Amino acid sequence: MTSLQRIVILTGAGVSAESGLRTFRAEDGLWEGHPVEEVATPEGFARDPDLVQRFYDERRAQVIAAQPNAAHIALGRLSGEFAGELLLVTQNIDDLHERGGARDVLHMHGQALRVWCQSCDARHDWRGTLRDGPQCPSCGAVAMRPDIVWFGEMPYQMERIFDALARADLFVSIGTSGAVYPAAGFVAQASQAGARTLELNLEPSQGSRFFDETQLGPASELVPAWVEEVLGG
Repeated sequence: MTSLQRIVILTGAGVSAESGLRTFRAEDGLWEGHPVEEVATPEGFARDPDLVQRFYDERRAQVIAAQPNAAHIALGRLSGEFAGELLLVTQNIDDLHERGGARDVLHMHGQALRVWCQSCDARHDWRGTLRDGPQCPSCGAVAMRPDIVWFGEMPYQMERIFDALARADLFVSIGTSGAVYPAAGFVAQASQAGARTLELNLEPSQGSRFFDETQLGPASELVPAWVEEVLGG
């Protein structure tokens, strides 16, 4: 694969599942026992902010306790050794890509370890709780929420993602369900721009038919092997 110059990688919950972080939505439509509408929408936050803050306090603690697995580490190696352009986009809210060594990770759905002040619009790294109403370090207001993109909100840096997809030689989707838009549409956009497309997943996703190639298996096995191939190891 020495001819590759520009790669766009999209990762989903399947990459972090082997680190003990559960996928976003289970088959019963619940996330950690809660209807998604209660804990992942602006309306749910408006109805019961205490519930939502407690919920993300728990997610934050889980992220801190988790460790990167072989897939995260392999992608970290790729980001450091690939000679061309590489954009790593993740739907995950954990920081395991960064702890695995990846550079410049684009978190399109936000990050569990960051907070967003609704008063002054500042964002801060955050490892503590929010349920007790701490003050914003920038303005002092008690108006912080998780820096998470909820349903009904616009994912982050979409213009940058679309630009990278339009120029990519290869688009790779790893551990995604292919069910959540706009990310589920990335494969079509990359294909239309002439990129080759590859899916690495535990099982076929809802969008598998749109990929040029699909490889099935655990991310901790597939991703290191693919990275070796790309780097010519």
